[in-house]
Parts: sequence; C-alpha cells; structure tokens
Amino acid sequence: MLRNRILGAIGVTADWELEEPFEPPAAVGRQDADTMPKKATTRVELLQGTLDMLVLRALVFGPLHGHAIATHIQRTSEEVLRVEHGSLYPAIHRLKKRGWITASWEPMPDRNREAKYYRLTPAGKKRLASEHSKWRQLARAIGRVMEPA
Repeated sequence: MLRNRILGAIGVTADWELEEPFEPPAAVGRQDADTMPKKATTRVELLQGTLDMLVLRALVFGPLHGHAIATHIQRTSEEVLRVEHGSLYPAIHRLKKRGWITASWEPMPDRNREAKYYRLTPAGKKRLASEHSKWRQLARAIGRVMEPA
C-alpha cells in the first residue's frame, strides 16, 4: 500500500492509504480563461469555509485555546486531520473579525500562565448551523455520485 499525505491549501493535513497512486483524470474539454480565477477563488473559499466550520464546531462545547482547537480536530477525526497552526490562527482571526467568536486571556488550568481562549458567539452558532447544513447537502451529493443507487 502506498501511504499518501496531502497538505491542503488551508494547512490541513490528511493521511490515508491507497492501494495505488491516485492519478487525477485528464481534463475534458477546454476551460475558459475567465472562469479559472473564479474556480480557484471558489476552491479556496470552500477550503477556508471547511476549516472555519471545523473551528466553530470545536468551540460548541465551550472555550478552547488555539492548540486545544487543533488537538480537538485531530482527535475527533481519529488522527486523520491535522490543522497547521499557520492556517489555524488566520482562520481564528477571520472568525473573530466576522463576529462569530470572541477571545479573552484567561489562566490555563494546571499551568502557571495564561492563554487566549476562544468562544462561540450566538452569531457563530447560527453560522455553524448554516454551514453544517450546507456540508450535509454536499456530502449527500458526493455520496450519490460515488455510490449510485
């Protein structure tokens, strides 16, 4: 088996095993030059939206500091997803700017120092519900393509 490791454009690493190397199919048809930037932008927005959704989900049960958010995502994904800190903190800042999370410095339990803890706001809970619904719809659509009836 070939061990693959992919680092996404958002800094989330995913590990899995494949029997053979995956070769993407050759492009079919011609792409318009004007559609290329839109597709690239949409892809980055989708990937950022996925990381944002994972961060919001990590905060559902209470406040966490940045490293704990990354650890939560890694553990709950059964070690498949690893969020790079270089991607996590820009996502956190983006979520704060949009008013979906708040931050405050607080003492760390069992430690003699403080850390910045992040909390989900009511607007963030609403956004998470919306994104989760979109994610379910996308997952169902992909499932129908991958496993047709």
